[in-house]
Amino acid sequence: MIQSKSSNDKPAKASGCTCFKLRRLTRRVTAVYDRILSAADMRVTQYSLLSNLRGTQGVPMSRLAQTLDMDRTTLTRNLKPLLEAGWVNVKPSSDDARMRLVYLTGAGAEQWQKARLYWRQAQDEVNATIGAENLAGLHQMLDAYVPLFRPAPGTDGDSE
Repeated sequence: MIQSKSSNDKPAKASGCTCFKLRRLTRRVTAVYDRILSAADMRVTQYSLLSNLRGTQGVPMSRLAQTLDMDRTTLTRNLKPLLEAGWVNVKPSSDDARMRLVYLTGAGAEQWQKARLYWRQAQDEVNATIGAENLAGLHQMLDAYVPLFRPAPGTDGDSE
């Protein structure tokens, strides 16, 4: 992984706001995916939602929100254009009418398949920009640190 060194070969001291730096990078990477996925009339957030619904027989809203690390309000807002496009359905569970399940429709599966090629192009562009060695280190770092940051109690979308 790229590591900044000072003139005396000691690791450089971190400076600036870590959150700002992470968000800035995320916005730029997201822009690459959104630019390329626009050929499939989709944004990366929509592609990610469809991807997480593939192979399921309906997912509870709370579980989907937890999987995506977003609150239910944000999930509902992100699902709206997918519902309007007919790519997903939301229905009450047959076991518990209070629980709403999100389903991928046939049209949604077709849209995901159409977008897959564009997603791959975006993935390849981002990976090439970062470089194979740096990418492996970045993925290791992300996989190690994400579990250390848990949502505050009551904000993780547990309740239906």
